[in-house]
Amino acid sequence: MQIGIDKIGFYTPHIYVDMNKLAERRNVEPEKFTIGIGQEKMAIAPITQDAVTMAANAALEIVDEKDKEAIDFVIFGTESGIDHSKSAAIYVHHLLGLHENARSIELKQACYGATAGIQMAKSHVALHPESKVLVLGSDIARYGLETSGEATQGAGAVALLISADPDILALDHDSAFKTDEVMDFWRPIHSDKALVDGKLSNEQYIAFFANVWEQYKAKTDATLADFEAITFHLPYTKMGKKALKAVLDEGADEDTERLMTNYQISAEYNRIVGNIYTGSLYLSLLSLLENKEDLQPGARIGLFSYGSGAVGEFFAGTLQSNYRKQLPLGKHNQLLESRTEVSVSEYEAIFEETLPTNGSDVTLDTAGDPAEICLAGVKDDMRQYVRKG
Repeated sequence: MQIGIDKIGFYTPHIYVDMNKLAERRNVEPEKFTIGIGQEKMAIAPITQDAVTMAANAALEIVDEKDKEAIDFVIFGTESGIDHSKSAAIYVHHLLGLHENARSIELKQACYGATAGIQMAKSHVALHPESKVLVLGSDIARYGLETSGEATQGAGAVALLISADPDILALDHDSAFKTDEVMDFWRPIHSDKALVDGKLSNEQYIAFFANVWEQYKAKTDATLADFEAITFHLPYTKMGKKALKAVLDEGADEDTERLMTNYQISAEYNRIVGNIYTGSLYLSLLSLLENKEDLQPGARIGLFSYGSGAVGEFFAGTLQSNYRKQLPLGKHNQLLESRTEVSVSEYEAIFEETLPTNGSDVTLDTAGDPAEICLAGVKDDMRQYVRKG
């Protein structure tokens, strides 16, 4: 029985800041952002969007009534959780109107959370082939204004429906993974901003990729020639390119050309959204599937997932015959093109606007947020979500 990705949904907020203008404000050469790290635009989450609303908006576009009857497990991977106890998955379960006979949990391991959710979902579907699992990766990347990590912020969510006989990507059984205790990136419990050792994080990302790639080859006898493309977790688009280039000497010239060309296509969405942590790898996959029009069924796609701290995994899947029919072609380009640019000053003001931390109530104006699902405020320490439709 084949198990894998049956549908993919994506959401990012309706506003962004231009990286050239951010660089100019920070007295940095624009090419450092647009070429050095490979980012053009950075999505910004208004106060009316959080990890829950973004995940729910991403899921709305893929979950139909038939899916609602089959989904009996919701797995939410995030490092932008809104509660130390209650799972963000429960909120999404409610907002989507899923039936009550389901499990709903939240997973955390930096940017690896959604991948852990997919592997858990595969095991569940193997035992219950009639079931479907909704896996969510949703995050707001926050490092702080005028910090070294500011240019690698972003916001967005990806929703994946995992099922038997999937229509998009059938995932292989074999994968390779590694865990090591590394202080390259972390967020203390008292902080709403991440801390990062950028140089160490870059080194560990590449080292983890090399390690799990060697493991994977030993397990499967795979070579670069077996892959039409390899997609990466992308905290910024130059990062995956560095890791890929480190192994290209293993293949022939045609392998290098193919993999590098398809890497660029897979990074198109990430380049104009920014870092969405747990969803970044799957945004890269979506970018490849939607923007490479001649990608053929039967093609093998590699996926490298990395979560600082650190866990890494390499796995792969095969494109199914009707995969393009399951993609909302054009919809995501429309979502991205319809966004509104804000000035750097406006971005800074939005960044600093946060919910009360003293237990007081607040009502938010959702009229300016075009999303179907929004955060409307906080009352009695409970977030108030609204679905407009």
